[in-house]
Formats: sequence, C-alpha cells, structure tokens
Amino acid sequence: MGKFVVKKTNTGFTWSLKAGNGEVVAIGGEVFNTLASAKGGCESVAKNAPTANLEDQTAEGFETAKCPKFEIYTDKKGETRFRLKATNGQVIAASEGYTTKAACKNGIESVRKNAADAPIEEIKD
Repeated sequence: MGKFVVKKTNTGFTWSLKAGNGEVVAIGGEVFNTLASAKGGCESVAKNAPTANLEDQTAEGFETAKCPKFEIYTDKKGETRFRLKATNGQVIAASEGYTTKAACKNGIESVRKNAADAPIEEIKD
C-alpha cells in the first residue's frame, strides 16, 4: 500500500507519494506554506487521480481531455513525464522523467492505485 510523505523544508512543506515498494511515484506540484495546505494537496491527489482522464501530448494531433487529467509530455531533456491537473486545471502532482512512454504510463497507474486510500505520514526532523 502506498503513502503520502509530508516534510518540512527551508521554504515550506512538500509531499511525495510513495508506492508500496518505497519508490516515489509523484511529488507535489508546489511548495506549500503550511502543513495543512500540504495535506490538502495530498487529499486532492487522492480524490482526483483514480478517475482522472489521460491526455497524451506526445501523440500527434492529440485530443484535449477534460480535467481532472494526467498529461503525458516530453520535457526539455527529451524524457517523458506526467503531471496531474485538478478539476480547476491546477497542477497538483508531477513525476520524475521516464525513458519510455510505457514506463510513464506505469507511473500513472501506480499513482491511480496508490493515492486513493494512502495515509498521510508527516516526517519530523
């Protein structure tokens, strides 16, 4: 079972979603000012990820999907990444760079599977 891990940084709070094997499958789309807002970000991912549409921006002539949605795109280094946008269009989660689109899609499925009922764990220094 996955879990959200929230931690304090020098500039605020961040979170990551870890799969059952401990691998990070997504990170928050921003640095949050408060612990409560970071936890709210986790809750938003848990709510939106399981039913989010998929928009593959790497496909020629792709169709724009309705939010909430996962967007697959190619970054400046040529790696494939995804971002999860909430119903309002705000980015609420992002991925690492993947070398293949198939690996990126596996990452999306891991977020769908792990986020829905993931507990939120706060890391204290």
